[in-house]
Amino acid sequence: MNEVTSKSFWLFLTLYLGSSFIFLFSSSYWFYTAQTSVQKSSDYYKLKHISDQISTEVIKAHMMDYPFKLKSYGNTKVGLYDKNKQLKYGTKIQEIDFDKDYYMQDNIFTVISQGTANHLNISYVVVQSIECASSLKKIREKIFLVTTIIAIFIIVISVILAKIFLRPIKNKIQEIEEFVKDTTHELNTPITALMMSTSRVRDKKSYDEKIIQNISISTKQLYEIYSSLSYLSFESKEEDEKIMFDDVIQESIKYFNELLERKNISLLFNKNSCQLNIAPTKAKMLINNLLSNAIKYSHPNSTISIEISQDKFKIKDEGIGIKKDKLNTIFKRFSRANSYAGGFGVGLNIVDEIVKKYNFKIKIDSQVDIGTDITIYFTT
Repeated sequence: MNEVTSKSFWLFLTLYLGSSFIFLFSSSYWFYTAQTSVQKSSDYYKLKHISDQISTEVIKAHMMDYPFKLKSYGNTKVGLYDKNKQLKYGTKIQEIDFDKDYYMQDNIFTVISQGTANHLNISYVVVQSIECASSLKKIREKIFLVTTIIAIFIIVISVILAKIFLRPIKNKIQEIEEFVKDTTHELNTPITALMMSTSRVRDKKSYDEKIIQNISISTKQLYEIYSSLSYLSFESKEEDEKIMFDDVIQESIKYFNELLERKNISLLFNKNSCQLNIAPTKAKMLINNLLSNAIKYSHPNSTISIEISQDKFKIKDEGIGIKKDKLNTIFKRFSRANSYAGGFGVGLNIVDEIVKKYNFKIKIDSQVDIGTDITIYFTT
């Protein structure tokens, strides 16, 4: 992971985790608050029910004139007080605030009832319990455990999502890095040839045909790289017009004649009249990229065949060919089927764009070490 993708990864992770944790902790707090309210309400009604039962027993004992006996309620403590707030029956856990009907203090929940109506000289029924605090503690522990598990899950998911979302960026950056590397390599060859040829001219103070040919070839290679990059970055807005496509092919053959001679490649051109409604620049880019590739990937002392008719354009070479598993990717920008003769994978992408723009159809047949046959059909 390079510096750009690393920064993007951590930025995405920070934003995603930050927003997710804010939502998670807010939800946990809201849930805890709601559960606390429900638990306190439940405990209140439970203790109130006990106080009502005791009040009923007190009134019944007084009315029926039999001895009153306070029952045991487990962990719940009950105290019966007279009007002077003196304990008459039961026990207490902490001091009582008789000014309130119920309250919670020091984890002890207290409910105070005056339902005895002063029967048996009992004015207050006080019920106290620590079960509410214990229940709230369990709720906190459960929420903390669930929140922790969800937080871990969110972290794992965020890492996976970050990698998935950044994968196209990572791949694109890698393509650009490889493109820059390949472009540098491609430019180095003709530039070095130009420098050497220029140096030889200066040393000799004269020139020969070979030096001029090297300079011409190198210049044309640089121009083709420039043309491809310019097309990709600043696609021509040139209007379509009717042109003789076969004449454009003839001009391209002359343009690449020196490259053909350098590799001793024979070119057979079966010329027939072909008129197309196409932008001249796009027609030239279409032919030049296909012919340039054919020359680049052809073996020395081989043959390239070109056929043109009103219905199709066909170019066939006797080069290294393309593997079957690469045929589906060769039109992708910056994609290269091999590293046989350099290049940076934009030629066939440009061809594919032009073919799609004019609703042409392209067919490629290729066999490794035998050659490649590319046909463009103008009518479908």
